[in-house]
Amino acid sequence: MAYALYQTLVILLDVLWWIIIVQAVLSWLIAFNIINTSSDFVRTVLTALDRMTAPIYNPIRRILPDLGALDLSPMVVLLAILILRQAILPPLFASMM
Repeated sequence: MAYALYQTLVILLDVLWWIIIVQAVLSWLIAFNIINTSSDFVRTVLTALDRMTAPIYNPIRRILPDLGALDLSPMVVLLAILILRQAILPPLFASMM
């Protein structure tokens, strides 16, 4: 049972990792005018990604200083996911098994 919970958490963290990466790449493509935001599909994808990540980013954005156009909250979340996945979850679940 503990192994199934561990695997589920790892999969959810991996999915969140890729959502953040896709959102970051998409924002760069929009910033450099490679992707046009007037497309309905692009706007829908951006809105969906923003709604998924905004609850995670907002508490971090309140703590971090305002750096203008540079948003470091995705990097902080990716670092937190990495720490959870590599340093916290394995020893925690190893003691349960």
